[in-house]
Amino acid sequence: MPTYRMDLSQQQAKIVHPIDIVRKTAATSPTGETLDFTNYYMTLNGKPFFGVMGEFHFSRMKPRLWDAELAKMAANGINVVSTYIFWNHHEEEKGVWNWSGRRNLRRFIKLCQQHGLYVVLRLGPFDHGEARNGGVPDWVYSEPCEARSTDPHFLALTQRLYEQIAQQAAGLYFADGGPIIAAQLDNEYMHSSAPWEFLSGITEEWVPGGHEGAAYLETLRAIAEKVGINVPFNTSTGWGGAPVSDDVLPLWGGYPYRPWLFYSHTGEHPKTDEYLYRDYHSVDIVRNEDFDPTYQPDTRPYACCEMGGGMMVSYNYRFSLPMKSVDAMANIKIGSGCNFLGYYMFQGGSNPIGNGVYLNEGQVPKVSYDYQAPLGEFGQMRESYRRLRILHYFVRDFGEQLLPLPTVLPNGQDHIDPADVDTLRWNIRSDGERGFVFINNFQDHAQMHDLNDISIELPLRSGETVRFENLGLAAGENTILPFNLDLDGDNLTWASAQPVAILQSAQAHGKRTFIFMRPEGMRECALHMSDGQVLRVPDGTDMARFELEHSLVLIISRNRAQRMSKMDASHIAFTTDDDVIESSQVGGGDVTINDAVAGLYSENNEAVIENTRPGTGVEVFPEAQLCRTSAVASPVSLEQPHIHQINSVRWIVRIPLSIQELLEEGMLADIRMRLTYRGDIGWLFAGTELLDDNFCNNDTFEIGLANFAREISDVDGKLVFVISPLKHGAKVNVESSMAARKQENDSITAQLDSVELVPVFRESFAISK
Repeated sequence: MPTYRMDLSQQQAKIVHPIDIVRKTAATSPTGETLDFTNYYMTLNGKPFFGVMGEFHFSRMKPRLWDAELAKMAANGINVVSTYIFWNHHEEEKGVWNWSGRRNLRRFIKLCQQHGLYVVLRLGPFDHGEARNGGVPDWVYSEPCEARSTDPHFLALTQRLYEQIAQQAAGLYFADGGPIIAAQLDNEYMHSSAPWEFLSGITEEWVPGGHEGAAYLETLRAIAEKVGINVPFNTSTGWGGAPVSDDVLPLWGGYPYRPWLFYSHTGEHPKTDEYLYRDYHSVDIVRNEDFDPTYQPDTRPYACCEMGGGMMVSYNYRFSLPMKSVDAMANIKIGSGCNFLGYYMFQGGSNPIGNGVYLNEGQVPKVSYDYQAPLGEFGQMRESYRRLRILHYFVRDFGEQLLPLPTVLPNGQDHIDPADVDTLRWNIRSDGERGFVFINNFQDHAQMHDLNDISIELPLRSGETVRFENLGLAAGENTILPFNLDLDGDNLTWASAQPVAILQSAQAHGKRTFIFMRPEGMRECALHMSDGQVLRVPDGTDMARFELEHSLVLIISRNRAQRMSKMDASHIAFTTDDDVIESSQVGGGDVTINDAVAGLYSENNEAVIENTRPGTGVEVFPEAQLCRTSAVASPVSLEQPHIHQINSVRWIVRIPLSIQELLEEGMLADIRMRLTYRGDIGWLFAGTELLDDNFCNNDTFEIGLANFAREISDVDGKLVFVISPLKHGAKVNVESSMAARKQENDSITAQLDSVELVPVFRESFAISK
């Protein structure tokens, strides 16, 4: 039984003090709410605030989906939405501005506010985001100036952009009572760039990366303030040696899956150090390219904007994202001192179509920007969404206890070789008396093994020693374990269960309920109270309830935790369906289809369920009577599409009239087309319009047809699916004395294995009054 020890007897409380990075005139709302920062965390109305930010590109999604997707984000525990404003989505042709439809920034911001979400605007002029030219319009190349510089002409162009943004955001800033709290200036300045797409394959010229340091970003900030972008604070990406002014909040991130390593070639992906604990607030931190700040780390909060919420599939790097990688990184960041999480992306999307061009960067699909994100391109709620909700509830409900606690890094943790799958990865946040133990058992590009019979000893300032015993954790999992946690007067000495959420009592002066989760692989799950009580949960128990003198305790399995959503401050809903993951052999490979997993979220104190079958059961804790607030959903037998092969790489997929009628009537939340195929790239067309595309990575290609009801109707249901084949032994024949060239292949692979239409039902329930 391995025992790990960390002496906390000399550990002191974190020294926290205010820092001067907010514009005071912009940081007070009309109702007196205030926003500020200490060197360790953000504050709202003087109280510590744990920010959880998710990226959602409004122009990459049809506005019909915005409301539901923002509701899902809010229900997950996201409290801040960040969004790129891609210049070329709004001024593709010089002087012609478009802020309508999916480009309607003002409407999007207002919807964020309706869902209680703050907003961070990523202004540009350069964004990247795998957009064409990084978001810079093609016509800027012909302007008499250098992009991303203090050239007066380029700054004049940027001012025009910022003036347009200011008009869209007018009256919606924090100081106006609106949700906009910050603006990011440019992106990855002096670190990253993007190719000029219209030159790709010719000179391979790139948009300038910048070379003028903080002077450029300061000039952008002055322009933003001049035109009326009145935000409490500004942000800047911090990695890669990017210049950061003293009064700007640097934002960080981390990507364990890095397609850019294979921009021009294929190869084996290295294991990364993203799943090792560190202390990002320590002056002694081991620095690297991803964290080498120009300031002393203990003088600013460690806040993030680009933790990998997913990752794009690029042409040279095809992979299926391990969904457990996302919350494992969140665990690492929180344990390492992060008090403001930020995911890129949280919401997938689809690129709009340009005027005669596609608006993607060449290494990624032309339309699809699904990003394998927690919320997919068409609103799919993935495993990562359900897993993150558990952590986000924790930082929201236990944030007051967590936020002030410093990181205490056990010796050697930040020097573990990522290939080492044997050494325990653990960290602590504690003031020497109380705190949380963080354990991670996930590593990208490596297979960890189950952990068993682990003990952890923590000598405290008080002289007592807390000893965690018989800990276990399944491979790929992560957990957070508390010690000396106050449960409203009942002191929890230590637990082999993870704190998740707190429910207020529905009765006056009633007891609050503290919800804990049994981690996967934890053979002995128990709460050890300071009065000697031990609340044990037998193995295989889905839910157990205990009553203490001052509080109630609910301990649930991870399976149940992933099927929950808070309905209001006093009630939590669970779907009664277990997660059913069907794996089938399709075309010689494993294709995973999450067929029977109900997606649950809460909106306006209602439980909302999206599922591929109706009648998903819902139960509420504490027990309460539910009433249906949506129409009764009846099973639907969908007529399947008719498939006709045209040639070796093209198929007609005819959508039946009955399906078109269902789409037009809006009786279902969606009808998703699932295609399994083998080849290089899959393309779905309605007439000449490309609806969606997919770089084959052996996952199911899934398309939400409700998004394309008009396009499908316009072609009488006749869609065309094209597979760009995998080419074996490809070579270009240049032996002809004429100028023509042609490609010859020994063989090709292009096979459509199946096409299926699946209904998506949306049902909602409320607690009966």
